[in-house]
Amino acid sequence: MIFIFSVAALFKKFYCWFRAFYTHFIMNSVSRLFQPCHIVPKDSLFKTSDILSKSVKLMQNVGIISNSSNGMFTFLPLGLKVLAKLCNLVDEEMKVIGGQKILLPSLTPSYLWHKTSRLKIAENGLFSLNDRQGKHYILSPTFEEAITNMVSQVGPLTRYQLPLKLYQISSKWRDELKPRCGLLRSREFIMKDMYAFDVDSETSRLSYQIISNAYENIFKRIGIPYRKFEAENGMMGGSMSHEFHYTSDIGENVIYLCEECNYYTKFICGKNNICFKCKHTLCRQNTVEIAHTFLLGTKYSKPLKADFTDKTNSKKFLEMGCYGIGLTRLIAVAVEILSTNEEIRWPRILTPFDVCILPPKAGSHEDISSRLAYDLYDQLQNLNIDTIMDDRTQMTIGKRFVEARKTGYPVVIIVGKKSLEFKPLIEVHDVYHETSNNIGYESTVQFVKQLIESHKPSLA
Repeated sequence: MIFIFSVAALFKKFYCWFRAFYTHFIMNSVSRLFQPCHIVPKDSLFKTSDILSKSVKLMQNVGIISNSSNGMFTFLPLGLKVLAKLCNLVDEEMKVIGGQKILLPSLTPSYLWHKTSRLKIAENGLFSLNDRQGKHYILSPTFEEAITNMVSQVGPLTRYQLPLKLYQISSKWRDELKPRCGLLRSREFIMKDMYAFDVDSETSRLSYQIISNAYENIFKRIGIPYRKFEAENGMMGGSMSHEFHYTSDIGENVIYLCEECNYYTKFICGKNNICFKCKHTLCRQNTVEIAHTFLLGTKYSKPLKADFTDKTNSKKFLEMGCYGIGLTRLIAVAVEILSTNEEIRWPRILTPFDVCILPPKAGSHEDISSRLAYDLYDQLQNLNIDTIMDDRTQMTIGKRFVEARKTGYPVVIIVGKKSLEFKPLIEVHDVYHETSNNIGYESTVQFVKQLIESHKPSLA
């Protein structure tokens, strides 16, 4: 009998040691996560205009981002995970249309911008510097000159290499006079920018339509309603452009929408705010621009001598288009639109983790059911369901549940009192829809899988 008890005690020690090792070094666990929370006192939260947004407050408070300096932000582990998921989504859609990923230097020689006559127009908003030889560079807010110069340097392309669609995801810089609202208008931001090169205006327009459709697929998969409309070409130049916008009160842009026939425009003539289609009154809405596409023609290829050889072996200038998505801005406005005042809500395809599991409090009566939590974690991970374990079992389940909701985990699994029943029941909380269910342990994983699948937006 003593031998049996000794073996049982030894097994229990081994299990506890293995669980601690597994939790610390292998599984996704909250105890190992660098997530510095920053609770700002309520009486000082909205004193300055640069934090007049829900998104920056929520993301700083739960350790998604950290304010580095005026208009500059650090992406912490959870924030970087969200950004990585957005980048993966972009990569998937760009691969479908033949996009090839590159990475250009952040510094662009300023003489290239001088060649395209953009330097004087934009210089007040540029970060610039000189190297030790006295050569002048800018931290690029956009890369038309840099990529066109690169294509020019590799020599004339052949018509068989076209159309060519090159894109990058990288940091951009703009010396904002008044950075505001966190990532919505910051000095450093992350963008996806694509540059397409074609043989003539007809194929360039076809590329424009293909890439624009891919952008629409990205926004449909994110699942937040967006609007696309014709826009001015501005500093970029070219013959045609379109903007993609999310509707949000925090936005600096204004559109006029007819709620009767869904017509919308950025412009109204004088005080005439009547829909020209159905004659109903247009409603004013604030929006945030999240993407912009341009048909550029030869505006950049001509001064920078980017050309190709046609079928007669003659050199011709490349027809170009450029296509940008503000990724960090998109994340911020998504949080702005979807979240409550106290809890982050992510687009379901961008959640830092899909599921958070809360095992029982250490030393509690339910602690003997902890193994169920770890078994559920393994099963969900085996199904490629992104899961994290809140293993801070010195804290109550209630406190950990509050933090999981604030961080924005859409599904929370609680192994609580009902796990002690003859047929263990597991609490599954659909946080975004404010529902909860007690599910039999054997059915929990399948229930969670179906729950996650049911929340994915349709591309229709």
